[in-house]
Amino acid sequence: MKKALLVVSFGTSYPETCEKNIVACERELAASCPERDLFRAFTSGMIIRKLKQRDGIEIDTPLQALQKLAEQGYQDVAIQSLHIINGDEYEKIANEVQSLRPLFSRLTLGAPLLSTHDDYVDLMSALRLQMPALTAKEKVVFMGHGASHHAFAAYACLDHMMTAQQFPARVGAVESYPEVDGLIASLQREGVSAVHLMPLMLVAGDHAINDMASDEEDSWKTLFNAAGIPATPWLRGLGENPQVRAMFVKHLHQALNETLGEAA
Repeated sequence: MKKALLVVSFGTSYPETCEKNIVACERELAASCPERDLFRAFTSGMIIRKLKQRDGIEIDTPLQALQKLAEQGYQDVAIQSLHIINGDEYEKIANEVQSLRPLFSRLTLGAPLLSTHDDYVDLMSALRLQMPALTAKEKVVFMGHGASHHAFAAYACLDHMMTAQQFPARVGAVESYPEVDGLIASLQREGVSAVHLMPLMLVAGDHAINDMASDEEDSWKTLFNAAGIPATPWLRGLGENPQVRAMFVKHLHQALNETLGEAA
């Protein structure tokens, strides 16, 4: 039986960032199941269009990729999401998988990064690996994307766990709660003297470059500096973190083992 591995991410239009984060994850996922042929899909229509117009590169949506795999005779397809939360982008994949399930003998879908309590614990351990040495008065602030989907609560949950465990970091989101203004006020009350800004996103793309690290008047760096808390941005996506990549590999194999159990 022909076997495939389809790795699905939001995507990025930055080639170097893609290599360091998305390709790095794909490589480790593929190495963990060498009997499968590797394929890629992006969920962002905007990025897919930009890559085609700018570079002539064609990337499939998950739906297109699965339809092609079925046409090529793949009957056992493992899909791994590289999304951070179980939000709209992941639900879109899950719905498409459900609609195409009859085309395959076996179709599995690995969960996003933050899906269980253990994932939050594992992610905090992974983040510690990439954090710089901090003084007692310094903290790292992680920028999540945020979402209108109820899964946005994942960011507040991670932030709460960090505070409860006296982990020297906080979490905010660009497009939902926790908001940066609240974080700044909280860190001022704590007497934090400086922060390091890092993306809580697979890639360091537009949000990290513009909303987090730029000199624009509403960037997080500018807002923290204006509040008297010097901010140092780090442009490094989570895909560069080996422990984060290992978490995605773990999720892939959890999904594969579950379907084996169901078959038995």
